[in-house]
Amino acid sequence: MRVLGLLSGTSHDGIDVTVVDFDETDGALRGTVLLEDSIPYAPALRARLVAALPPAPTTLAEVCELDTLIGQAFAEVAATAAASVGGVDAVCTHGQTVYHWVDAGHALGTLQIGQPAWIAERVGAPVVSDVRIRDITVGGHGAPLVSFLDELLLRGRSGTSAALNLGGIANITVVGDGISAYDIGPANALVDAVVVDEELNDLGYDEDAAIARTGAVDETLLATLLADPYYALPAPKSTGKEHFHLDYVRAQQSGRAISTPDLVRTLTELTVQTVAQDVRAAGIGYLAVSGGGCRNPLIMEGLRAALPEVDVVLADELGASADNKEAVLFALIGWCTMHGVAAVIPGGTGARAPRILGTITPGAGPLRLPEPVAAVTSLTLQS
Repeated sequence: MRVLGLLSGTSHDGIDVTVVDFDETDGALRGTVLLEDSIPYAPALRARLVAALPPAPTTLAEVCELDTLIGQAFAEVAATAAASVGGVDAVCTHGQTVYHWVDAGHALGTLQIGQPAWIAERVGAPVVSDVRIRDITVGGHGAPLVSFLDELLLRGRSGTSAALNLGGIANITVVGDGISAYDIGPANALVDAVVVDEELNDLGYDEDAAIARTGAVDETLLATLLADPYYALPAPKSTGKEHFHLDYVRAQQSGRAISTPDLVRTLTELTVQTVAQDVRAAGIGYLAVSGGGCRNPLIMEGLRAALPEVDVVLADELGASADNKEAVLFALIGWCTMHGVAAVIPGGTGARAPRILGTITPGAGPLRLPEPVAAVTSLTLQS
């Protein structure tokens, strides 16, 4: 079964897409990655999305319009990708998270927009969507869902190993005697917010750490940031831009004048220190890194310097592209949902029990599901 995976993450800079051709025998799943790409949002659409995200006020009218516009943008990307590989059997879309509701350490709701009916109409294949909420209904955080993929890729390694994703938010999956997964805190979210607000470049992020390298760490601000109570919460836990956003950064400055390069450098160091602290605490010996932050040389240099006893590598070593691993995840979730497999593990999200994720929008013809599979016992990826 060919499944197309789509998402836009907490950096909300564009749409990641992949097509994976899955073949299963007795629970052993093999996936051949046929395509992977990333398409930037149109600047006007991204600007509207950024303007609507918390803590900014918005309206239901704006949410409705963005739901349509993002759905149409996803549909165009999906249709182009599907045509380039000769068609797909199913699509799984994450959409764009606009709010993740956490109260008193528990996730109570989550909202992803990007209406899947546009994708189903454009591609003609059934579309799996709204994949996080079912996990939340059984006590999970609905995140990090990538823990399901990570555990399969890390399974069988000796000692304690982990997969780290550095998107807008940093999340980690730790596999040893058991499994634990959670959101560490901001990876690129705060730096991106400053870059966009101060119009430091046209990219919306600090490419190659060019801005951060011209600054110095402000130790006072860093100490204030590290004192945030979120970091001391036990796993499982999740967070997002509802907590870590531009106004949060300005509040932590407490009116102190800090140069922009020093601010960006300090926020970059925050990512390094919060990740390194948790990696040391878990006794991790092997760390596979993915996400946009893995292309930030200052972050990777900082992690390797702070973790000299840890083998810090890119996720490509596991067979999943460091730049596109989460799109592969959603292709995998789509395959699992279509085959009746729960694509979540309780240790990964805090859920009481595994659940089949998402809802299905039929494609051009009648919805016909394949024979159910009891479970996925292994996964091998290849390009």
